[in-house]
Formats: sequence, C-alpha cells, structure tokens
Amino acid sequence: MNTNDEPRAASAAAPAADTREPRTSKALQGRLLQVSRLAAMGEMASGLAHELNQPLTAIANYAHACDRLLARPAANLVEVRDALRQIASQTTRAADIIQRLRKLAGGQHGEHAPANVNALVRELHELLLSDARLHGVEVSLELDPQLPEVSVDAGQIQQAVINFFRNSVDALAAGPARRPLLVVIRTSATADHHVELAVIDNGPGLAPGLTERVFDPFFSTRADGTGLGLAISNTIARAHGGSVGYRPHEPAGACFYIRLPARPRTTAAEP
Repeated sequence: MNTNDEPRAASAAAPAADTREPRTSKALQGRLLQVSRLAAMGEMASGLAHELNQPLTAIANYAHACDRLLARPAANLVEVRDALRQIASQTTRAADIIQRLRKLAGGQHGEHAPANVNALVRELHELLLSDARLHGVEVSLELDPQLPEVSVDAGQIQQAVINFFRNSVDALAAGPARRPLLVVIRTSATADHHVELAVIDNGPGLAPGLTERVFDPFFSTRADGTGLGLAISNTIARAHGGSVGYRPHEPAGACFYIRLPARPRTTAAEP
C-alpha cells in the first residue's frame, strides 16, 4: 500500500512546481520592464516638463489677453474668439502630451497584434524630441515606407526604442564636444524577412571589449546607470521571436537595433 501511494504523491506534486516557476519568471520580467520604463521616463522628465510647460504658458498668455480685450470699452469679440480658439488648441496639445506619458508609464501590456513599426516610431517622435532638445541633440527619422507589418506588443517595442534612444543621448552627453549631436531612428526590411529598427548616433561608440557584455543585466558604462535598459530591450526582443544587436557606425558612433519577424504578406485571392 505504502509503495503505491508514494509515487502518486510525488507525481501529483510535480505539476504544481512546474506551473509556479513560469508564473514567477513572468512576474519578475514584468516588474523589471516597469522599472526600466519608469527609469527612462525619469531621465526624460526634464525635457518632458519643458514640453508640457509650453502649451500651459500659451494658455495663460491667451487667457490674460482675453481679460485685457474684454476690459476695453468696445471689446473686439473677433480677437477674443481667436484667443479662445488658441486656448482650446493648446489645451488639446497639453492633453495629448499627458496621454502619451500615461500610455508609456502605465505599464500595461497588451496582446501581440499586427502593427507598423513606422507608426510606433512616429507616436514616440514628439516625446523623444522634447528630451533631445534639452540636450542639444538633433533627431531625424529615416523610415522605410515599404515595411511589412510585425506582430508585437506595441508598448514593449516602444519601450525598447526609448531605451536605445536614452542610451544614445547619454553617450552623446558624455562624449567629446562635437557639433551637431545626432540621433537617427531608421527602419528597414532585411533579406531574411525581418524588420529592423535601429537607433544610430554620432557619439564615441563602444570600446571593442564591451560589445559582448552591453546587453547583460546590470552592466553599464555609466557610474549612475542601472544596467537594465539594454538588457530589458533584449528580453523584449526575445519575447517577440526577434533579437537585438550592436554595430559600430561609421565614421563614428554606435548603432543599436532590434529585429522582429515580419508578418507574411497577404495576397489577394484569385477569382
């Protein structure tokens, strides 16, 4: 009796141990992704605050203008209406900035769905520009108009782009004082049916001995760096069946990229 019962107890316990491990790993991955997201947003906070301050200042100025116009004996209602329209426009602009921030900082993960990488980059463009302006960095987009779609969690892919971008801005700030400081975000289709999204800068690049370690967790060339950004980007890429990589950019600089499997192109059914 005892010999028959013991194997059954052991076999019953095994599935419980197997199911707990993936859940723990997934929960840890989610927490690390959120830490990476919030760290990146924190580093961009000064630029984003400046960006948000612009429409708020404009709203205040137009409101004061309305007050002055209405205080005149013969108020020009056309000018008042124009000022009110400007207030409405700037309010919408500020709300859009806040909505983008909430989307990026919220930490909500969606299902993988068909997406165009160019559209994901354009959604980020204004937020990245605000950070770039604060550091005297110029940003340009070189987006392949013929990209195939990919199946992704859009928020995670955008987080990988932010991580690459912040890495470039930090490298430019720490490197030799050359002008202009440039970051290029480039998309392209590869010959092996992948979509590549690359962030390129004209900073100092990586020393040869660091290229093998740069995507390791907690490895950073900055004294105050967390070492999570590039490692999280690597995790995101693998979760999508893709990869990340680094290559030097000639004549100077670095190129960090993520490659994602392209969705098969659909063809119209023959009649």
